[in-house]
Amino acid sequence: MKVSYHGHSVVKVETGKHTLLIDPFITGNEACDLDPNTVEADAILLTHAHNDHVGDTLEIAKRTGALVVAPNELAVYLGTKGIETHPMHIGGSREFDFGKVKFTQAFHGSSYTDDDGSIIYGGMPGGILFTANGKTIYHVGDTALFTDLKMYGEMNDIEVAFIPIGDNFTMGPEDALIAADWINAKVSVPVHYNTFPVIEQDADAWASKVKTGEGRALKVGESIEL
Repeated sequence: MKVSYHGHSVVKVETGKHTLLIDPFITGNEACDLDPNTVEADAILLTHAHNDHVGDTLEIAKRTGALVVAPNELAVYLGTKGIETHPMHIGGSREFDFGKVKFTQAFHGSSYTDDDGSIIYGGMPGGILFTANGKTIYHVGDTALFTDLKMYGEMNDIEVAFIPIGDNFTMGPEDALIAADWINAKVSVPVHYNTFPVIEQDADAWASKVKTGEGRALKVGESIEL
């Protein structure tokens, strides 16, 4: 399995048989190296409904036929837009042909702003534990620091954790270091930083301070083989 980082919180997972995108915020994300008109996906996993995470989901799913797996309210809303969705909720897990998805808690908000400015409630935000080929990755989603992250680390053998460090909207670098220690992944990768001025952070400096496992600030497009 190969996982790659594509700016903000965008992660691509290639299992060898399937390609998945997590939170594909591409258009409007100057750091992203993906093209929403050509990127392939068999499935799209969404942590929550904010526009900088839903991103290009509708366009990609309509073009590729990708299944969109998301928290229930968000999945129901996106399903009205002519794409195939599968609703889930926190604590729930499901085996798909592309791997196992489990939603975890995250402490954040979750609403989608439509083109006309309407705010659509997106249900509860979450993190995603994804397992394929015997390997588990953890996309923590947008969240504050909370102690159950330690429980998730104890319950799962996590290869790579994608942890927000941007501060302001999510946990900042100091709290994210505690999260990395609790999650106990073999590799901790910072996400959700430098997209906007208010979340500018030094990802390399953060990665160098990770004490449990390895901290690695992936460049856009860089991948980790599992």
